[in-house]
Amino acid sequence: MRPLKLTMSAYGPYAGETTLNLDELGQEGLYLICGDTGAGKTTIFDALCFALFGESSEGPTDGRDMRSDFAAPQTPTFVELTFAYHGQRYRIRRNPAYLRPKLRGEGMAPQRPGQELERPGLPLLTRGAEVNAAVTELLGVTGQQFRQICLIAQGAFRELLLTDSNQRGEVFRRLFATEPFRRVERDLAGQLSALEGDFREARRRLESIQALVKVPEDASGEAGAQAGGAARWARRCRARSSSS
Repeated sequence: MRPLKLTMSAYGPYAGETTLNLDELGQEGLYLICGDTGAGKTTIFDALCFALFGESSEGPTDGRDMRSDFAAPQTPTFVELTFAYHGQRYRIRRNPAYLRPKLRGEGMAPQRPGQELERPGLPLLTRGAEVNAAVTELLGVTGQQFRQICLIAQGAFRELLLTDSNQRGEVFRRLFATEPFRRVERDLAGQLSALEGDFREARRRLESIQALVKVPEDASGEAGAQAGGAARWARRCRARSSSS
């Protein structure tokens, strides 16, 4: 996923509408976000995470904490992100729940949270659960996993390295799309288990049959004598045939 444009309005320390044209940074190399303490560096990561998953870089956050304390009452709070993924462009926009001035009369009214996701060739999604599911399916990670593997500046990658092996394995499987190989491994293991079961059953039946068969002690001698007589009889038959 490569972010192309990020717009923040009345979000965190950004009182007005601020747009970062990240596409101008190009498609190669590493980019450093730097600035003085309180300049809004972390807010950029928060906005990216909020746009994609509806959460800040620290996890679920009250929408009232996202709205800028310096914003004018009529300025809406929202984050809009345009990004590219596998050669396709996507646009996602979210706003948290917060208090805004009433459209009629005086006082404040609650603004409901909203979201919309534009995907190439697909219908617009506006329901929170559908947008979240679509983003998770598209990127292959949840919001928590995105914070762990992408927001290195927040120290979350260290948390991933220290987490239990099952959770870490699940993150890497989704990140590197190895689930098909895991399914093949499970199928092969199932086939091996079935073959081993068939082998054990065949061996058990063979041993049962062997236990029912009793060979007399002198059977080998009698069989040898019979075989010798049959061979002598066959030679005499061939000799007679040749003389005639």
